[in-house]
Amino acid sequence: MGGGYLGNAGIFLIKTLFGLFILAVLLRLLLQWVRADFYNPLAQFVVKVTNPALRPLRRFIPGYAGIDFAALVLAFALQWIELMIIGAIGGRALSLPGLLVLSVAEIATIMTYVFIGSILVQAIISWVNPTGYNPVTAILYRLNEPLLGPIRRLMPPIGGIDLSPLAVLIILQLVLLVIIAPLSDVGWMLALGR
Repeated sequence: MGGGYLGNAGIFLIKTLFGLFILAVLLRLLLQWVRADFYNPLAQFVVKVTNPALRPLRRFIPGYAGIDFAALVLAFALQWIELMIIGAIGGRALSLPGLLVLSVAEIATIMTYVFIGSILVQAIISWVNPTGYNPVTAILYRLNEPLLGPIRRLMPPIGGIDLSPLAVLIILQLVLLVIIAPLSDVGWMLALGR
């Protein structure tokens, strides 16, 4: 019975450590995509954490059209390794097609939650200190503008209240429920051979 508890603790540690690093890699990918200010302290932290793993990959995997393919490959590889380790701890051999689909679903989930979290933090900051500037606020605005901008054009502020964050949060939740959850289910069926 104690092995189950140790296995759960091992899975928790693997998910936490891999998850935090994958999050940093995906943040770097997103910050490069939106052309964020990399002199920002938050961006500098992300760069310094991810550089040791990304620098060697960039020799073989170039970026293209503003997309850092080395970061994307690294995130997928790390997610795939995480799932393999979790499967091994759980005593299951997961199939390659299932691992690939699960990796896509997990990366999409993390990126969706990055946007959900950043939009919520941006909204709270706009209520608490709407005119203040700090480095995190600048990054959040830059990161969220590709999602909020098009919605703002379709749905301008009503009575001075910007409802675009609410609309984007609803859309992101629907993406999680309608696209990513079924993709994850298919990945688990393939991985377990059902």
